[in-house]
Amino acid sequence: MSGAHLHLQPWHLSVLLTSLVFVALAYLRGWLRLRSASPSPISVWPLAAFIGGLSFLWIALGSPLAALDHELLTIHMINHLVLMLVVAPLLLVGTPARALSWGLPARIGRGVQDLFLHNPAAQWLLRVLTHPVFCWLCAIAAVIGWHLPAGFRLAMRFHWLHDIEYASFTLAGLLFWWPVVQPATKVPPRPRWSMPLYLFLATLPCDILSAFLVFCDRVVYPSYLSAPRLFNLSPLQDQQCAGALMWVSVTFAYLLPAAVITVKILSPRGMHLERQALGASELPLNGSQAEVA
Repeated sequence: MSGAHLHLQPWHLSVLLTSLVFVALAYLRGWLRLRSASPSPISVWPLAAFIGGLSFLWIALGSPLAALDHELLTIHMINHLVLMLVVAPLLLVGTPARALSWGLPARIGRGVQDLFLHNPAAQWLLRVLTHPVFCWLCAIAAVIGWHLPAGFRLAMRFHWLHDIEYASFTLAGLLFWWPVVQPATKVPPRPRWSMPLYLFLATLPCDILSAFLVFCDRVVYPSYLSAPRLFNLSPLQDQQCAGALMWVSVTFAYLLPAAVITVKILSPRGMHLERQALGASELPLNGSQAEVA
């Protein structure tokens, strides 16, 4: 059975769909409980963002689009971009830690909160995992590593490695966007002045990779030479289209938020908040600061 048909298997779709529905219901339950308990109105936008992120995750992993990634490199690239540039930031905008801690069974929710309240090792690990340098390196390693011909070929050949590839893109996307979005946790916020540079530097490896795919005069991934031809695209044209798509998408997805953050920082209110963040980042992380909001 070819890898192109993997995502069409009923058991695969059932497990994926059941997992996404469970997470969505847990989040909705937590959001409704938070809204009932809060004295002030809670915005509906985090709920819409989180459910939207799960919907795009289904499109990338469980829809017919996912089954075509073995036929066209362009579709393969679309799935990667959806996971890292759409799914990840939408899930983080939904501030999932807070809603899920209220939506999961009480024992599980309290256990997770206690872990980050009273376990110094867990608090240290959270600080490391959300450090911008670590997040940046993880995202770039995922993008470059899985697009090297050897890694790409193995992921296309083995079903289980293909699943790991997509999971790593999703996780790398969540880590990458964490310092930018800064979802509502009690981890001290990072100074915002570094985020435009963080985003700009992330475009450079992607630009090099996408330019290589666009201007290379040979097909980099031989598996697409024998794939069925869709939309009358030759393998080389397909590769050029995938590279151009990556080039344009990454440029807009990274530089537009960088521009917005820069404008906010330079505003009088933004400069005041930046000074507050710098002061907060110098404080030691104690138990109350590590609590998941």
